[in-house]
Amino acid sequence: MTDPANFSERIVRCPGCGEDTYYSPRNPFRPFCSARCKGLDLGAWASESFRVAADAPPDDEPFGDPKLQ
Repeated sequence: MTDPANFSERIVRCPGCGEDTYYSPRNPFRPFCSARCKGLDLGAWASESFRVAADAPPDDEPFGDPKLQ
């Protein structure tokens, strides 16, 4: 585990707005720059705006190799 006293501060891009922000213990919203950006990101996940790509077949087709079914 990393000792917070030895943690080097880095400047990163906020995933929400793209502005530079500190990634360090002094930034309680890290990796975001503010509570607003953190909340917007959480809201996007909650509303399912962010999705993981999946290779799901159409509902009328069986999933997988037909020879294995």
